[in-house]
Amino acid sequence: MSDVALNGGLAGAGTPSSKPNLDHGTSTITVFIFLALLAGGLFFTAYSLYQDISAAEVPVTTWLPLLMLGVALLIALGFEFVNGFHDTANAVATVIYTHSMPANVAVLWSGFFNFLGVLLSTGAVAFGIISLLPVELILQVGSSAGFAMVFALLIAAIIWNLGTWWLGLPSSSSHTLIGSIIGVGVANSLLHGGNGTSGVDWGKAQEIGTSLLVSPLVGFGFAALLLLILKFVLRNPALYKEPEGKQPPPWWIRGLLILTCTGVSFAHGSNDGQKGMGLIMLILIGTVPMAYALNRTPAPTQIVEFKANAAAAATVIEKQASGYNVLGNPRPAVEAYISARTINEGTYPSLAVLVREISQQVDTYGTLDKVPAGAVSNVRNDMYLASEALRFLLKDKANNLQPDEVKAITAFKGSLDKATRFIPLWVKVAVAIALGLGTMIGWKRIVVTVGEKIGKTHLTYAQGASAELVAMATIGAADAYGLPVSTTHVLSSGVAGTMAANGSGLQWATVRNLIMAWVLTLPVSVVLAGSLYFVFSKVF
Repeated sequence: MSDVALNGGLAGAGTPSSKPNLDHGTSTITVFIFLALLAGGLFFTAYSLYQDISAAEVPVTTWLPLLMLGVALLIALGFEFVNGFHDTANAVATVIYTHSMPANVAVLWSGFFNFLGVLLSTGAVAFGIISLLPVELILQVGSSAGFAMVFALLIAAIIWNLGTWWLGLPSSSSHTLIGSIIGVGVANSLLHGGNGTSGVDWGKAQEIGTSLLVSPLVGFGFAALLLLILKFVLRNPALYKEPEGKQPPPWWIRGLLILTCTGVSFAHGSNDGQKGMGLIMLILIGTVPMAYALNRTPAPTQIVEFKANAAAAATVIEKQASGYNVLGNPRPAVEAYISARTINEGTYPSLAVLVREISQQVDTYGTLDKVPAGAVSNVRNDMYLASEALRFLLKDKANNLQPDEVKAITAFKGSLDKATRFIPLWVKVAVAIALGLGTMIGWKRIVVTVGEKIGKTHLTYAQGASAELVAMATIGAADAYGLPVSTTHVLSSGVAGTMAANGSGLQWATVRNLIMAWVLTLPVSVVLAGSLYFVFSKVF
C-alpha cells in the first residue's frame, strides 16, 4: 500500500498560517505527571491482583502461570496503549484544525475523557467480543492453547495497528481485533481436523461485521446531511469557510466542538476500552480461576434470585425435553449445539441436565465464594456453556418457546451472566490508564491525515462540528447496544462526507488508501493471527 498520498499537504488549502501548531514541546511537569500516572497505575494493578489472589487463597505451586499472567497482561494493556495513540485523531483532529483548542491541550483533554469513558463503561462490548471466540478455547483458556490464542490475537492486532499508524492511516482497532479473533478460530478449527468454518461464531461475526461496515456509511451520509441542514438553518458564511489565520470559531460553535470532542473521547474510551477488558478477563480466568472465574462478591439477594431463576428455567427446558433424559455427560451435546446452532433430539434433554447440575452446585455450596478450588473452573465452564446455549436458543426460530417461557430463560441467562461476566475495578483502571496515556502519545501522524489530507480545503468550523456530532452519536449508540464500531472509520468518513457536501473536493489518493486499509484490515489480521496461533500452539 503506497503512502505517497499521505506525504502531501492540503491541495489548494489556504495559507500556511491557517494550519495549527502541532509541535508543542513537552514540559517537564507533563513528563512527570505521565510517569507518575504510569507508576501509580502499575502499582494499583499489581496490588489489586495480589489482594484478589490472596483473598481467594490461590495455592501457588509454581511461578510459571503467574509469569505468563504478567506477560499476557502487559501485552493486553499494550494493545490498549497502541489503540489510544492510534485512535486519538478521531476526537482531536477537528478541534485542532478549527483552532478550538491548542493541540497539546486537546490531546490531554481527550486522554482524560478516554480514561473516564473506560471507567464508566458497561462491559457489554467486552463480552460481545469474547462471544466470537471458539467455545472450546474459552473453556480451556488456562491451557497452552488458551495462551496461544490470547497472544496470537493481541500481537497480530498490535502489529497491524502500529503498521497503519506508521503510514498515518486511520485504521480500525475494532476491525483489527475482530479479524484476529476470526483468524485464531479458523486456525484452531483447521488444526483439529475441521474445515475452518466451525471455529467461529459466524452469526455474531456477521452482526459485528455489519456494524463495522455500516458505521462508516452512517458517518459519511449523516455528517454530509447535517452540514447541509446547518447551511440551511445557519446562514453565517464564516462557519463554512476555512479559519482566518489562528482565529478560533465563534464561542458557541467552539463550545460545541469542544463538547463533541469530549463526547467522542468518552465514547471511544467506553467502547474501545472494553475490548481489552474482555481479553484481560479471559487471561485472569485462565491463570487464576479461583479469584476470577466466578463473581465471588455477589449481593445476598443475587443468590436467592439465581436459585429461583434456575428452577423456573429448568421447568421450561424439561418441558421441552418431553420427558427424555440423558445418561452420562450432557456437556458434549450442549457444545455441539453451540457449534452447529441446530436443535436436535438431544439438545433440550442435555441442556436440562446441565441446568439441573448447575442449580444443584449452587445449592450445595450456598454462595459462589464457597465453591472449592478444584470445582471453580468446572462450575464456571458449566455456567458459560449454559449461557451460550441459552443465547442461541433464544435466537433460534425453531425453539417453540412461549413468551412466558422466553422470559424465564432470559432471566436465568441473566443470572448466569452476573455470575461469570464481571469486570473488577482494577481491570477498568488499568485499561483506562493504558488507553488514556496512549491517547497522549504518537497522535500527530493520523491527526494530520484527518485534518489535512482527506479534503482539498482546510476543515471549516461547521464541517468539524458535523463530523464530530455524528461520530459521538454513532459510537454512543453502539456502546449502548453492545456493538463494537470503528471510531476511526466513523470520524474519518464523517470528515469526507462534509467535504463532499460542502463541495470542497476530496483527495482521492488519500481516500483510496483509507479504503484499502479498511478493506485489507480484516483479511490481513485474519491471516496474521491465524499464522501466529499456529506457531504459538507448537511452542507453548
